[in-house]
Amino acid sequence: MTTQFSDLSLRPDIMQALEKLKYTEPTPIQAQMIPIMMTGVDVIGQAQTGTGKTAAFSLPILHNLISGQRKPQALILSPTRELAMQVAKAMEGYGAYTGVRVLSIYGGSSYGRQISALKRGVDVVVGTPGRLLDLLNKKSLDLSQVRTLVLDEADEMLSMGFIDDIETLLDATATKRQVALFSATMPVRIRQLAKKYLHEPQSVAIKKKQLTLAAVEQRYYVVNQRDKLAALTRLFETEDISRALIFVRTRAGTGELANELASRGFSAEMLNGDLSQDARERVMSRFRNDHIKVLVATDVAARGLDIDDISHVFNYDLPDDPEVFVHRIGRTGRAGKEGIAITLMTPKETRMLNRIEGYTRQKMTKAELPSKADIMNARKKQIVERMEVWLRRGRFKNELELVNQLVEAGHDPLEIAAASMRIVRESENQRPVETIGEVREWNSRRDPRGSRNSRFSGGPRDKGRGSSKRTRSSFSSRKSHEQGMARMVLDKGRSDGVSPSDVVGTIAYHANIPGKSLGAIHIQDQQTFVDVPEQFVDQVLAKNGNYRLRKNKEIMTVEKA
Repeated sequence: MTTQFSDLSLRPDIMQALEKLKYTEPTPIQAQMIPIMMTGVDVIGQAQTGTGKTAAFSLPILHNLISGQRKPQALILSPTRELAMQVAKAMEGYGAYTGVRVLSIYGGSSYGRQISALKRGVDVVVGTPGRLLDLLNKKSLDLSQVRTLVLDEADEMLSMGFIDDIETLLDATATKRQVALFSATMPVRIRQLAKKYLHEPQSVAIKKKQLTLAAVEQRYYVVNQRDKLAALTRLFETEDISRALIFVRTRAGTGELANELASRGFSAEMLNGDLSQDARERVMSRFRNDHIKVLVATDVAARGLDIDDISHVFNYDLPDDPEVFVHRIGRTGRAGKEGIAITLMTPKETRMLNRIEGYTRQKMTKAELPSKADIMNARKKQIVERMEVWLRRGRFKNELELVNQLVEAGHDPLEIAAASMRIVRESENQRPVETIGEVREWNSRRDPRGSRNSRFSGGPRDKGRGSSKRTRSSFSSRKSHEQGMARMVLDKGRSDGVSPSDVVGTIAYHANIPGKSLGAIHIQDQQTFVDVPEQFVDQVLAKNGNYRLRKNKEIMTVEKA
């Protein structure tokens, strides 16, 4: 028998809002989680993004709220400000007839507004750990009356280095409170957190839905790293793109790629963590309103995007985690529409492609890039289509007067039309089709410097800091575990042939700092983490953090992790 929301014994004012929102049948996680959370016990929910977990924890919180309180009764921790805003907006919708006061708290917005709202009194606080901790330290946030605390996307908060902040916030709440932990995956550190802070939790695990929608066409193109931009522009000229989302690995990469695309006539802007909240919202508004066609983003910056009409997702850089890949391509093919996911990969990344296909249990189609002839034909077709549009509209009175003058002067109408076309197509000379080099097969035999047994820096200079005994979990945090050190991320890794000596030598040489001062180094397939003394951070980030690897001409970008 199918469960309905009307079977869950929610308050009438909540049911009124759900009826207005046309919610009738709960998703599996909602049907299982809501009755459990309404009893006040601790819970663990393991489910993918998009399974409806926001309503799964929001509705029980609203059901159990006590009216007339001034201090927050519920606290929801989110990894990003976008997700915090999304959850707060959803909760306001569910509680439209309850009088609930919801406040979203995140960095990049006014402290004054948030503090004033807290003073007036709020029922539910939704926020990111960093800003919540700031307000807690300022004595502006009182968590002593919190009766339910939700950790939303706990694994993502772990990967972003928020785990220490989360523990501080948990310690600031009353011991007798309900904790609900939601996570798509359950790494060791999250299980440890649950064991420490949750009391006899009940678990709800929802099986992974089909990882990629049938409506998403998946293709990949094998190109040299240096030819990725040329390949992307060829695809832009031949694909029928309404809106495109392009994923790159680093914040610096978003700006570089957006600028390159804009200079080639494609309306593109970047979306990364360096943007203020106001700037981000302006970019998103332009994207939603079709003032720009292309958004170049990092994975973290794209979290919380809720746009249905994205026709194409491009993986300009492959992610290190197959699950991240699934989240990326799930942003197209929504709302019953078809979507296209395109991946640009180098020959070195074949192993990652195999990992992704194994995870999704789906094969991607290898495709050939459009040729120069294909591009020229596409341009001709586009001009004909534009001409047909104007012929149907008939709004060319001034131009028709010019044509009549030329006809009266003795010119043939067909030749006038051809000359007009020639003038229109002159701009194509400013857009040459960029050459793409031959792709050579990658020799999969590993360079011993980049083998799994030499992931970390070694040698007498490191004094054990980079020993291979250090576990992978030591680098799950974006913050260095060593006092006085700052963690940096490089956009080159094992697949680029990077070795620990390359990292030490390049940074030491270009930043003019002692190589022996560097801390632990962790080389992954596509990127590298390195700990740098805090006093040298500005030197390392000078010149926009761009370094040329000494052994070749490739540019390596360094930025704060």
